[in-house]
Amino acid sequence: MVWSRPHARDLRRGRAGMRPLAAIGAILLGAAAGGCNILAPFLRSAELKGSHTVEAKYKGLAGKSFAVVVAADRMIQADYPDLVGQLTVTIAEHLKEKVGASGWVPPESVLNFQYQNPRWIAMTTDQLAKELGVERLVFVDVHEFRLHEPGNQYLWKGLASASIGVVEADGPGAENFAFQEHTVVSFPTKEKALGPAQMSQSDVQKVLALHLIDRASWLFYKHDEANIIDY
Repeated sequence: MVWSRPHARDLRRGRAGMRPLAAIGAILLGAAAGGCNILAPFLRSAELKGSHTVEAKYKGLAGKSFAVVVAADRMIQADYPDLVGQLTVTIAEHLKEKVGASGWVPPESVLNFQYQNPRWIAMTTDQLAKELGVERLVFVDVHEFRLHEPGNQYLWKGLASASIGVVEADGPGAENFAFQEHTVVSFPTKEKALGPAQMSQSDVQKVLALHLIDRASWLFYKHDEANIIDY
């Protein structure tokens, strides 16, 4: 085989053709060395729009009978007379579908018991669990529920807070909560002024209550959450 020496012009042409490839390689190496700063905005956007799976914080409702009881002071009930019923029914139905319980007291029966026994609030939580005949009592104590800041009825700025606890009536410490969590939610959550002209009071109340229901219910079953929750 005979090897021929390349002409100098061919060598120059070859080196010139390699320059664009070298430039592209340098850009890619620079992106890697800089922590992929070029891709960071796109990755961050995907993270914000995505979701992730969250495990239950309390799994002790599985295989047990339960009831959901909601308490709120008289001022809250006077301002929002349907709130206790809405929370009781919706939270109980969410848990019935998700936690794998052996049985439950229908929320209508719980509300009827509260109505017929106005002094139920003076019972201890373990006594209440025994009265309802359940192994687990999910007790939601609403501390605050308002749709605007005090003194400003022209803009909606809702806030709700509650403690969610579980009494294990079949356990040795039935007089105490086996699990307890505090949660706070708000609505509207964007930096945007909303008033009665843009959204009705009933709609604001409904959305704020649904936010509280989400936070209370999610404690008890595996679920998907958005990576950024704005409430």
